[in-house]
Amino acid sequence: MLAITESAADAIKGIVSGPDLPESAGLRIATQPDAATPGTLEVSVAEVPAENDQVVDESGARVFVEERAIELLDDKLLDAHVDGQRVGFTISDQEAPQL
Repeated sequence: MLAITESAADAIKGIVSGPDLPESAGLRIATQPDAATPGTLEVSVAEVPAENDQVVDESGARVFVEERAIELLDDKLLDAHVDGQRVGFTISDQEAPQL
């Protein structure tokens, strides 16, 4: 399952905290079906998850992963970098736990 860093959770909560969005809102990650590169993802704000979305909730930040993107993001980590009013998200591999 997609993991979310604390930085990403804070950024997501800030993005969806607008007065015109319901408390159920979250960030939605979906594949672009017509993209030139397979596996290209797009990010948008959604009021509720779509019917087959996987919902990831981390510290009150909700991410809706589109059904076709679940396998692509299954072992990934979503992080965010905030620069003033701009937020950039990165997806990387989750580190294996140390034994």
